[in-house]
Amino acid sequence: MRPGRTIAASLEHLVFYPERTMAKYPTIVALHGRGADASDLLPLVESIGLTNLLVIAPRAPLGLNLGLVQGYAWYDLFKEGIPHPETFRTSLELLRRFLVEIRRGYPVNPQQLVLAGFSQGTVMAYAAGLTETPPVRALVGLSGYIHKSALPVELDNLHSLSIFISHGTFDKIIPVELGRETAELLRRAGANVAYREYPMGHEVREETVRDLADWMRQFLSGS
Repeated sequence: MRPGRTIAASLEHLVFYPERTMAKYPTIVALHGRGADASDLLPLVESIGLTNLLVIAPRAPLGLNLGLVQGYAWYDLFKEGIPHPETFRTSLELLRRFLVEIRRGYPVNPQQLVLAGFSQGTVMAYAAGLTETPPVRALVGLSGYIHKSALPVELDNLHSLSIFISHGTFDKIIPVELGRETAELLRRAGANVAYREYPMGHEVREETVRDLADWMRQFLSGS
């Protein structure tokens, strides 16, 4: 991946282009988790091994005091695992605007746009991706869940949406039951859901990357 010049947008972000020049690129928007920054998911994206992706990695708007290391969050916590409503709504509005801006400002193929997240980033990916107009075609939810109160409508008619979900059976931050509930909710709404569990905690492992890479290739080849 080679770094590119960023546009002025609602969220600070990084952008990386593949070596091959195209009119429109299959694109992944990678949303990091709490305490990380825009670069956090880049090793994961590189590990997928797809050389034709435009990669856009926004930074969450809330700075955290982590001592010597600067980290960021999408929202404060009302209590463990539960988003604080005001900070959540503010970040969601920024993210929605950002998704409009990148479609206009970068050579994004809207039919091959994947919105991916880890942990807090997954919560944001679901909230934005499931209510977007025009809709996102694909979502990747790693160790996250749907924050139901953030969705203004009942989920239905998601037949054009492809989703990859992974969760650790030993996750103590976001219990695996929430991942299972999310997968079932999306299946009932008609989405094409690939759900994977692994014997791990709140993390991404080599097996996750392998399965995600296979899923990404299948989605991009059929879109």
